[in-house]
Amino acid sequence: MTMRMHTPNLLARAGTVTALTLVTLGGTTVAPGAAGNAEAAASVSAHALRIAASKSGAPYRYGAQGPHAFDCSGLMLYSFKRAGRLLPRTAAAQYGRTRHIPAGARRRGDLVFFHSRSGIYHVGIYAGRGRMWHAPKAGSVVRLERIWSRSVWYGRVG
Repeated sequence: MTMRMHTPNLLARAGTVTALTLVTLGGTTVAPGAAGNAEAAASVSAHALRIAASKSGAPYRYGAQGPHAFDCSGLMLYSFKRAGRLLPRTAAAQYGRTRHIPAGARRRGDLVFFHSRSGIYHVGIYAGRGRMWHAPKAGSVVRLERIWSRSVWYGRVG
């Protein structure tokens, strides 16, 4: 057992645990119901990522929102809805509903938006290591793929 885990237990038995004691010893305190919004959002995004990945091999169909076929924004809508967050229907509207973040701050479960001069044309969910889950195009299936363009923006679902 490490000192970090053992020491607060000894102090608790002695009845001397305070927030200051735990900070001094390098421990952490978690009050009931104190999970931050960022932590909750990360949990939702991680769950949405798992749902999107579970749809691997599902066929692309324009306008489809699942559960057996998807288009790009339909896969995001379905995945986040199942994870407990509602998103709008289109990729552009989904971008408008996210907190925009720089590429260096992206995390697994963030949305990846492909854009051109005429606007946003595609969306996927970031899986880490420069890859994303998405429903690419007609004739294809939901799959994990490398992000192939630098013309992307990232958004975090709150």
